[in-house]
Amino acid sequence: MMKTNPSIFQFAIIFILILEIRIQLSEEIDFLVNRSKAGLFHIPKDLSLKTTILDISQNYISELQTSDILSLSKLRILIVSYNRIQYLDISVFKFNQELEYLDLSHNELGRISCHPTVNLKHLDLSFNAFDDLPICKEFGNMSQLEFLGLSATQLQKSSMLPIASLHIRKVLLVLGDTYGKKEDPESLQKLNTESLHIVFPIRKEFSFTLDVSVSTAVSLELSNIKCVPDGHGWSYFQNVLSKLQKNSRLSSLTLNNIETTWNFFIMLLQLVWHTSIEYFSISNVKLQGYPDFRDFDYSDTSLKALSIHQVVSNAFNLPQSYIYKIFSNMNIQNFTVSGTHMVHMVCPSQISPFLHLDFSNNLLTDIVFKNCRNLIKLETLSLQMNQLKELASIAQMTNEMKSLQQLDISQNSLRCLPPKVKVLDLHDNRIRSIPKPIMKLEDLQELNVASNSLAHFPDCGTFNRLSVLIIDSNSISNPSADFLQSCHNIRSISAGNNPFQCTCELREFVQSLGQVASKVVEGWPDSYKCDSPENYKGTLLKDFHVSPLSCNTTLLLVTIGVAVLVFTVTVTALCIYFDLPWYLRMVFQWTQTRRRARNTPLENLQRTIQFHAFISYSGHDSAWVKSELLPNLEKEELRICLHERNFIPGKSIVENIINCIEKSYKSIFVLSPNFVQSEWCHYELYFAHHNLFHEGSNNLILILLEPIPQYSIPSSYHKLKNLMAQRTYLEWPKEKSKHGLFWANLRASINIKLREQAKK
Repeated sequence: MMKTNPSIFQFAIIFILILEIRIQLSEEIDFLVNRSKAGLFHIPKDLSLKTTILDISQNYISELQTSDILSLSKLRILIVSYNRIQYLDISVFKFNQELEYLDLSHNELGRISCHPTVNLKHLDLSFNAFDDLPICKEFGNMSQLEFLGLSATQLQKSSMLPIASLHIRKVLLVLGDTYGKKEDPESLQKLNTESLHIVFPIRKEFSFTLDVSVSTAVSLELSNIKCVPDGHGWSYFQNVLSKLQKNSRLSSLTLNNIETTWNFFIMLLQLVWHTSIEYFSISNVKLQGYPDFRDFDYSDTSLKALSIHQVVSNAFNLPQSYIYKIFSNMNIQNFTVSGTHMVHMVCPSQISPFLHLDFSNNLLTDIVFKNCRNLIKLETLSLQMNQLKELASIAQMTNEMKSLQQLDISQNSLRCLPPKVKVLDLHDNRIRSIPKPIMKLEDLQELNVASNSLAHFPDCGTFNRLSVLIIDSNSISNPSADFLQSCHNIRSISAGNNPFQCTCELREFVQSLGQVASKVVEGWPDSYKCDSPENYKGTLLKDFHVSPLSCNTTLLLVTIGVAVLVFTVTVTALCIYFDLPWYLRMVFQWTQTRRRARNTPLENLQRTIQFHAFISYSGHDSAWVKSELLPNLEKEELRICLHERNFIPGKSIVENIINCIEKSYKSIFVLSPNFVQSEWCHYELYFAHHNLFHEGSNNLILILLEPIPQYSIPSSYHKLKNLMAQRTYLEWPKEKSKHGLFWANLRASINIKLREQAKK
């Protein structure tokens, strides 16, 4: 019986499991269906049976029917907010057993009926038109319920009983515009939740007595609080907050959308100061009037963090120094003031317990905390999105902050840099350089200078402890490789999206970056691309390669010089060994002669021609003419005109010369020192040259039998000098191996069929 290898079997099981997981993940891509803002009046009928998440919010749907979602058995999340639904029968979801998230907020619901089989984790019925709390007795079976959103214009303690046994993580309660007429202050006492958010009616002065101190709540959030001058809103609200002491577990309080006066605002801070609240956040505040100058009691507080966001005041010439004094002397560890148009902050009057200060998105200038020595415990300071300009001023400001480790001054208008911090965030400023006199950041570990105008990496000799550098989206084109070599503690560097110039200067940097890319370089390789030159634009740095030869000018010149020298020596040796120039001249002459013969009309040549060639030579060269020239031409049936056999008796020598030249297709002159000494040869050359211009044809063939020194040609033979200077001639080779090419050239130059031969 064959045994199965356990390792192979295990591998097969793992492979199948991975395949199934990948199939499930790939299918989940199709599960999300988003039909929000689609102008729908009904749930679409074309939904995939695999749909698990359906978003049909912000449409005009007025009802939900079982048939609409019957086929969506895998539906887990349904978002139907911002529609026009007035009635809901939860039984429509009885076939959607996997449904766990249902959002019906911001509809027109006034009534619902429940179904016992639905067990949701998230149910949002807030911002609807319910008079009473829409809590059915079936809600008590939702043991997994984590979030419950409710709406009502009146609250009754009994309405909370169905869910009293449930432990709900967060409850959102939206009170209608008519809430308060039949208010039951203790209606929330049976509510069991960790986090409670109550939204009071908007545009209505606070006049409620609701007890918000749910005994189980750890976090409380109240929205829409209006306490106008000469009204009773503050006394009502003060009474509501005073009840918070009944819940010893409550540690977080958030107030949103507050409209009140400066005095009420300060009193609100003072009231919460003496409660058990540890984390207090206020946002979206509209303040009126001017504050009275009263002392603030900082004693007996549990508060650890105070956050104030988005404050607007209608008062001009506000005595801000009083507000700054209250803020700066708070004896808490964490303090945030953002989006308040605050232009300054004074130094605490004594050693402050502040550990973390966040004054982002204000109007602070370089004089903030100037010469301040009482923030020696401060560890984190955020001044981003302000009006800071000089980093030298920031350096002076932080010089006395002995414990400062993290400084965020991003999104300002800074031009230069500060000391003794471990984390420094300068991103999105206008920094062009990091001046060395200011860079005495011996303890700096993390530096963020992204989205500035830096042209170079900082010197790691100054930041010898730097471990994290974020310098992407700057103006770095030719970074030096020395940075990576000198920064031994770098464990993370992000330098992508810079305009890298891919030239020889970048070669060493790319090599250094590639060696550590997998360990410390963030965004590699996709964010690191060539910006110039044009032929490399868009190329990833990892794909940019240039040879060492092209980057070393000296080596390149030496290589080119050696190559040229070797080529020259090689060509010269070949020319000497094979007599190459002679062969090239002969081939060129043969080619040119054939081309001219093809371009000349045959009828024009045959009209008066009787001979293929007339030969002019010195009598001293007759032996070569008769033994070499004539036999090689006449064996090709070429008619040759010679003076000794074709001159007509009775005619003068001159007449015979002219007659023979005119009746011959070509005139061949055998040049040698003997030819120069012959006067008749000179005449024949003269008449042949005259015929050349008269006929307009190229009828001269010069054969250099022996070399003729220029000085041996008489001055009267100027035509011979000109012809030898201007025209090419055939040289008679001494080597027999070259004779064949010589005769081929010569025959090609006089290759023509005479009229009489054509008739034959």
